[in-house]
Amino acid sequence: MTTEATLPSTSASPTARHLWIRTRGIALALVLLVAGAVAIAVVRSDARHGELDPRSADPYGSRAVAELLADRGVSTRMISTLAEARAATGPDTTLLVAVPDRLTEAQQTRLRSAASGSGGRTVLVAPGSASVERLAPGVTADPAISLDSTLSPGAGCDLPAARRAGPADTGGIRYTTVHLDTDACYRSERLATLLRVPEQTGQPSEDAAEAPADGPDGTSEGTATGDTIVLGAPDILLNNRLDEHGNASLALQLLGSRPHLVWYLPSLSDTTAEDDGERSLFDLLPSGWLWGTLQLFFAAAVAALWRARRLGPLVPEKLPVAIRASETVEGRARLYRKANARDRAAAALRSTSRTRLAPLVGIPVPQAHTPEALLPALSAHLHGEHGGPDTGQSPHTLLFGPPPGDDAALISLADQLDELERQVRRP
Repeated sequence: MTTEATLPSTSASPTARHLWIRTRGIALALVLLVAGAVAIAVVRSDARHGELDPRSADPYGSRAVAELLADRGVSTRMISTLAEARAATGPDTTLLVAVPDRLTEAQQTRLRSAASGSGGRTVLVAPGSASVERLAPGVTADPAISLDSTLSPGAGCDLPAARRAGPADTGGIRYTTVHLDTDACYRSERLATLLRVPEQTGQPSEDAAEAPADGPDGTSEGTATGDTIVLGAPDILLNNRLDEHGNASLALQLLGSRPHLVWYLPSLSDTTAEDDGERSLFDLLPSGWLWGTLQLFFAAAVAALWRARRLGPLVPEKLPVAIRASETVEGRARLYRKANARDRAAAALRSTSRTRLAPLVGIPVPQAHTPEALLPALSAHLHGEHGGPDTGQSPHTLLFGPPPGDDAALISLADQLDELERQVRRP
């Protein structure tokens, strides 16, 4: 019966328990981060499903408005492409643009050119500063939004639909305009959250002369001149907010002034309108992000200058504590083991052994790493005094041989080098 000798585990060998203790905090943090991200994604996807979609009965959908309009004889048709939106404009149509900011600059320009002079009504839901300037020239969005969601029409509001509806949830983006004949309602800090901008040009048409003088919202429907409604928030169109305050009344009057309602929900996959030229990544980023990134860059530069080390001459310092040589050797051994650098460990052991053996056999230390100088003197010393080395390998293999193939071979090499030095030092 034979038994194999097993090497005892050293302190440099990490165990599974040690690895778990070191990494369990990071693993727990990653698990919590992934779980939180999944939970937030699930909650938001359920809550925002079908937002501003006239076919959706979800809380953020707009099916209730479409059903109420249908009861009043107003047909609702949903579209998702710019070509359909341009073709649908007309004096008997209300075009509602649900998410104007989703349109590109070229799409906004083409949509404005189609709606201008059509005699119909265009309703823009919460357009941003860049969008509203192209879709409703002369109107500017204020950077600060309204802090109040529910607002009153105000004493200076001349829009009959707003006066009949009363307070409504229009608080959101606030707008100003240069047009003097604009109806500005639901003001927040003197800025309106609902504007009605009539077309500046256009003459009455023959068909319009036979139409009634006043529509449901009190505006003239019998002229070929249409108007644009700029709404600061989409709340009055949502299913979960329609029954609050005067939201339903205001929505029905704004969207029901014409017999046909075209609900334009822009799609990111719309390829019917191509941009004029290619756009870079910086063109797609809002200006606020670029300015914020520049500020972060300057802050990082100032922090780097504040915390940077000043280069100067090296100053020797006394160590606050004395470190034992065994701890230094053990720490370096851990580093070699972690990097799987058996070749460097073996080279360090052989170099140190050659440096210690050279003076013992009468060789200068600078020549200790030359086989032609060290090996003959070492062999003469061993054969002359001790009859040859008793290490199992030749001095050339021990001192200048190839790197070991595994950890066991490395430990064996260290033991044989120690034995070689003991033989040379033996009196």
